[in-house]
Amino acid sequence: MNREAYMKLIEEISLNAWPSHKIELYDGWLIRFSHNYTHRTNSVEQVGVSSIPVEEKIAYCEAMYTNYHTPAIFKINPLLPPSFDKLLEERGYEIQHTTDVMTMELKNLHPYLPVSAEYEYYGRNSGLPSSIYYPNDAIVQLRDRITDEWITALFRLNGTTNPTLRRIVPSMFKAIPKETIVAQVEIDGRMIASGLGILDRGHIGLYAIYVDASCRRKGLARAIASSILTEAKKKGADKAYLQVVKGNTYAKHLYTSLGFQDFYTYWFRVKEMREPDT
Repeated sequence: MNREAYMKLIEEISLNAWPSHKIELYDGWLIRFSHNYTHRTNSVEQVGVSSIPVEEKIAYCEAMYTNYHTPAIFKINPLLPPSFDKLLEERGYEIQHTTDVMTMELKNLHPYLPVSAEYEYYGRNSGLPSSIYYPNDAIVQLRDRITDEWITALFRLNGTTNPTLRRIVPSMFKAIPKETIVAQVEIDGRMIASGLGILDRGHIGLYAIYVDASCRRKGLARAIASSILTEAKKKGADKAYLQVVKGNTYAKHLYTSLGFQDFYTYWFRVKEMREPDT
């Protein structure tokens, strides 16, 4: 598979991995809306051939986001012609959230090695160990389902307090159509680190890696990522991918040490939409 075709595949499976609250297909463009939870789930992505003039399409998308009371956001990746990015710049769009996509052949994985693992039948668990024990008393718990309790704890880790987002985002997680590996580390029954692996076509995508500020630099993110990647490999995945915001040097160092390499970079063009005068 050539570079462009593989980039297209990664874009496709990452779309599968992170559904939006609402999606409209418009002449080969996906208009995604999620009350601005993340740029990825609240932006326009080009996925097919277009026939409508581009200026007309941009104006349509801007009107849609005005109705949604959120900024207009377009995702820009290397598969798009540079002229489109330039056009948005000329219309007053600014660059936000430049993101590096990293990939890895799982045969090159350098995992954090656990001390032991425990298998406890509690229901449907897809052969995953229930607990993986790492040095320094770090215990990664794995499940195959995203629970309401896990989502609520994730909101606390990533600082989501908006009532609308707390209402709609659980349904976005529940709408993920692929097999998942859900990870967490607890202290006294309280989740202090999280991770989510999503399997699709021989790939494992790493998502939702968060560690409570009071527990960082203790190897918890490394333990969670290693657990997910190792179990995905057992399930037959042979490649991995993730997305990390440029400038997050600690995360970049962690993922590089596990075996990930930079593949391509994307960013978002954002413009605040003015409400029409009434």
